Amino acid sequence: MPRLWTRTIESHRREVHDAIIDAAAVLVAEHGLLGVTMSQIAEKAGIGRATLYKYFPDVESIMLAWHDREVTGHLTYLAEVRDRTEDPAQRLESVLEAYALLTRHAHGHDPGFAELFHRDDRMRRAHRQVQLMLRDLVRAAAEAGQVRTDVPAEELAAFCMNALTGTRARTSKAAVHRLVSVTMAGLRDQPRS
Repeated sequence: MPRLWTRTIESHRREVHDAIIDAAAVLVAEHGLLGVTMSQIAEKAGIGRATLYKYFPDVESIMLAWHDREVTGHLTYLAEVRDRTEDPAQRLESVLEAYALLTRHAHGHDPGFAELFHRDDRMRRAHRQVQLMLRDLVRAAAEAGQVRTDVPAEELAAFCMNALTGTRARTSKAAVHRLVSVTMAGLRDQPRS
């Protein structure tokens, strides 16, 4: 098979795959995780049910694929934010703010989402990837003398993630920004002797 055909077939499959995921996400947002059928997804995606089943066996597997795509996009975005500046403390603060805003937007979903995504290691792996990125940023800022050094970078990264879970209940960007500022202040404060 010519290479052009291979690329065309692969791109077509990717487009169908993405259309299925997009259609399912819209429907689940409207009707809840348990209120969506494979027939509805096929219709919304503009494909036949037989085609849909060639890609996914059920709604749950589609939503897990959606979640994987979202997490990959978020991690890519955080890396882009990290790479926008060279100053270690500014890099850390920028990533913390981006993470907090992502966290704020991610928790308006159907409660069934959390149950679905916590059944396996997806959320744990995603959180671990963010924590490792934050650990490296904290370590770089500590080496530059911009954040405290009396607490290991791994612990400070966990502190940041836990502190920013408070953004889930916040509705404004200003509230998120204030919480990031408080978190950064905690990273900068050295104990007095």
